[in-house]
Amino acid sequence: MQLSTLFTAVLGATFIPQALTWGAVGHEVVATIAQMHLHPSVLPKLCAILDSDASDYDGPCHLATVATWADRIRRQSKYRWTGPLHYIGAADDFPSSSCAFPGSGGWKGRTHINVLNGIHNVTTVLQDYQERQHAGALTVEVAEYTQDALKFLIHFLGDMHQPLHLTGRERGGNGVKVSFDERVTNLHSLWDSLLIAQRLRTLPSNYSYPLPLPDVESNLRGTIYDPYIRRVIWEGILGKYEHELQSWITCPSANRLRVLPLPRWQRILLWFLGSEPKDGGLGVDDEIVCPYHWAQPVHALNCEIVWPAQLDQPSPNRLSYAQTEPENHACCEDSVLEFEDFEALRRQKNNYLELDIPEYSGRIKDEWIIEKLMAQGGIRLAAVLNWLFADNLDGGSELIRKL
Repeated sequence: MQLSTLFTAVLGATFIPQALTWGAVGHEVVATIAQMHLHPSVLPKLCAILDSDASDYDGPCHLATVATWADRIRRQSKYRWTGPLHYIGAADDFPSSSCAFPGSGGWKGRTHINVLNGIHNVTTVLQDYQERQHAGALTVEVAEYTQDALKFLIHFLGDMHQPLHLTGRERGGNGVKVSFDERVTNLHSLWDSLLIAQRLRTLPSNYSYPLPLPDVESNLRGTIYDPYIRRVIWEGILGKYEHELQSWITCPSANRLRVLPLPRWQRILLWFLGSEPKDGGLGVDDEIVCPYHWAQPVHALNCEIVWPAQLDQPSPNRLSYAQTEPENHACCEDSVLEFEDFEALRRQKNNYLELDIPEYSGRIKDEWIIEKLMAQGGIRLAAVLNWLFADNLDGGSELIRKL
């Protein structure tokens, strides 16, 4: 079987409409942080894989330029089968009252077609590419197929760190209207874009200036969010998270080996014998790459903060406003409105739950929840790419390169 055919068969061939992903800024921040932590031998190899698709680039090779590719192509007939690979949901999962991952009811849909299996499978594809390259057996077809796998990996690691991609309730929050900053939106869009946009509007002015870190500045692209990345690096990765980085890329011990999904009777037998797979029965985790292990605390945020309990209570009767946005306004491209435009927008009374309050958005800001998720996504993406492509990599702390 050709690799391209095998790839489609393994990852799935069914399209199910579902929540969109991190907005463009979220995905590109994750990709940029990852690029800053690549082993010096890795980026040239990644650029060589991506270079054959020059249309995806607006300048020098940068992972951020293809970070949203998987969203841009998912409506094309050729790639409709990739839709379910952007998320996962459990049958018993119902935040905020219950966060099952997966719980006794198991997973929704087909257990091999989801974001965690997507990460597992494209990593395997890229590993196979490296082995074939060393053996001198690459063909043009394999190189093109590998290019897609790399772009999917960059994207799926970002998706995994958006908590609403790990729950199926209300299509990951798309079906729940809320109010934020006196604007009607939905819970998923709030986490995709509006929380990040709020950060960009409130950044300290000193982050508009280049930092004395050449490895940071050389990977920035002159975007509106460059100061935001500087702050995440300076205060987060080089600050409050400095001693956590190694734990972010740690996987379960080697005795929890990658296994294939098993029939129910075999799973029961394994549980009875004390060797039940520790990755939700998906067969995606090993001692190097463990998306299920990494996703568990991200998913738990849905009950801890992401999904307010008030949404399941009678109408909060809280007055807010809905806005009609300017015609042709594109979601996630630039959520920062000019003050005059903001004042000119038509406002209508509504009683959706307002989330731009200290108990919700204030807590998310104070605890750096969004920033930590994107930092973790970037560090883990760098670690996976280093493991796959770095020359003379001994493992351990070298999986993430120090700035």
